[in-house]
Amino acid sequence: MPDHPNVIVFFTDQQRHDSTGIHGNPLDLTPNFDRMATAGTHVLHSFTCQPVCGPARSCLQTGQYATQTGCWRNGIPLRPDARTLAHYFNEAGYRTGYIGKWHLADGKSPGPVRKEQRGGYDYWLGANALEHTSDAYNATVYDGEGREVKLPGYRVDGLTDAAIRYIDSHQREPFFLFLSFLEPHHQNHVDDYPPPDGYRDRYTGRWTPPDLAALGGSSQQHLGGYWGMVKRLDEALGRLLDALKSLSLDQKTIVLFTSDHACHFKTRNAEYKRSCHESSIRVPTAICGPGFDGGGRIRQLVSLLDLPPTLLDAAGIAVPPQMQGRSILPLLRGQSAGWPDDVYVQISEAQVGRAIRTSRWKYCVDAPDKHGGKDPASDHYVEQYLYDLQHDPHELNNLIGLQSHRRVAEVLRARLLKRLAEAGEGPATIEPAPSRPSGQRQVTEEEAHS
Repeated sequence: MPDHPNVIVFFTDQQRHDSTGIHGNPLDLTPNFDRMATAGTHVLHSFTCQPVCGPARSCLQTGQYATQTGCWRNGIPLRPDARTLAHYFNEAGYRTGYIGKWHLADGKSPGPVRKEQRGGYDYWLGANALEHTSDAYNATVYDGEGREVKLPGYRVDGLTDAAIRYIDSHQREPFFLFLSFLEPHHQNHVDDYPPPDGYRDRYTGRWTPPDLAALGGSSQQHLGGYWGMVKRLDEALGRLLDALKSLSLDQKTIVLFTSDHACHFKTRNAEYKRSCHESSIRVPTAICGPGFDGGGRIRQLVSLLDLPPTLLDAAGIAVPPQMQGRSILPLLRGQSAGWPDDVYVQISEAQVGRAIRTSRWKYCVDAPDKHGGKDPASDHYVEQYLYDLQHDPHELNNLIGLQSHRRVAEVLRARLLKRLAEAGEGPATIEPAPSRPSGQRQVTEEEAHS
């Protein structure tokens, strides 16, 4: 491995894990991601820790839960004293660049971001809320001086072109580049998923994931455009990987592909995310480059919080103690002892919710007396959802309150309270759901802990 490998984060917005071929999508949308995951390291079970844009970004930049960063909902700026990936890479002698959507400034302007709110990046070409400053064929961003820059082409291509220019101009020095797309997030002012011209018709009516087929929502209206956006993102990934190869940087550069959260197409609440369901929290994640090529498939549950320490560790930079995740590099070496067997999720705006996901179970609680846009946390929650992912992977049968699953809920309640404490939240109680009779068999003690 090079002493100072370059590092690139290819960050998409609102991308479902099953948009990729390696996760079962039959439409051949992601041959480049699939190849990257197969030849590099595929994080099979990858989850956001906060299914909202700004909070998830604060977690990925700092390695801390959103209640620790203070950015627990959209519109709250990252604190000026917050330590981000850019700070750690800067101090290690890297040049650092940010291109695309930021969503961590104060929200007074959707466009330019003041220098003190840019998280320490020394090169800047972005917008705070890219969905409000640009459109599919109007990619408007702002440079380090706050000047408007119009990037030619479809928005994905404009940002990718800018990233390739950055890579080309930093060949002789180690760099950390964070490339943040809006796609496949919807375009807010039209509530649509605008793909490149001609791409929507390719995929409309072709394939619908089982949860959306069962629940409907807006998927039939929007899936064609959404799949088209995913296709263009994958083509952009291929162009970026080609650029690295042509510059002889492919063996010197780590590339992480991941997303902030997924998309449930108005099936779980009134919009597209902000819920505990797989369609909100499970994302595609793969890493290639030195230290990750030939890494195979990581089957342990991995949180978005585990990615910042992984990148630092892979670059030979000490992981700071305040980061609340852990590097996945030991997993590549078969060293899984002590790895958590669950992931913890905080949910805001739509609700004040908390969830835990194990290899088999999903358990979520809600604070009915709190407001998701006003309250970061609660000291009292009520059980809301319980899913058996082994038998109900699409989460269509809520088991909460069933007498047959009482022991499962008890075990998960204790685990969730432990996770609340570990995340730095205050003491809390969880009220059991009202008991419901069930014709199902009682879950065994062993199953309750799986």
